[in-house]
Amino acid sequence: MKTPYKNIYKVLKLNRFIVLAVIIFAMLSSTFSLWMAFKTNKKALNSAFAINTDGSIIPLKLVTQKENFKVEALAHLDLFHNYFYNINESNYEQNLEKALWLGNSTVDNLYRQKKADGVYNRLLQYSLVQKVLSTDSRIGEQNGIYSFRTTTIFEINRGSIVDTYELVSTGNLITVDRNFPNNPHGLLITEYFEKTLKKLNDEN
Repeated sequence: MKTPYKNIYKVLKLNRFIVLAVIIFAMLSSTFSLWMAFKTNKKALNSAFAINTDGSIIPLKLVTQKENFKVEALAHLDLFHNYFYNINESNYEQNLEKALWLGNSTVDNLYRQKKADGVYNRLLQYSLVQKVLSTDSRIGEQNGIYSFRTTTIFEINRGSIVDTYELVSTGNLITVDRNFPNNPHGLLITEYFEKTLKKLNDEN
């Protein structure tokens, strides 16, 4: 006698095959997705992206980023030392205000110390002109911390007398948000210290 349940085992067997096939396909898809995610993440760690003027995305390698950092760091240090030491009675207030945007409290403390010592009063009293002739900076990196050593050559014009000095300053650099036009490079000088100052005119 035939019944509608005669092929139930065949149906169950087919269903089990379908379920197993779906599970295996899902596992393979998940494995492939994880592999692609890992590969994409690894690639992303070695690159960054910038937006071009036309809106297109430009990939930048981390090596390029470090090269760009060094270029901007040197420009930042040159800008700071020119603002902080290239001063006279007509521009010192504006220049020092701009310099304070480029460093943290260690720069501000040095400025306050110089002010208390009468450095800027003498600048006004004797109409001194302090001019930066050159800056030479060296950038170093250790454990993700960027340090610098800058040699600044400047002269002080006292009218009939012009003295030339060499200043060696040190400190660290950290990245901050760019602030146009106050801090265009997005860097901040920390741990700033005037290490040595010597008068070059006295050398033979």
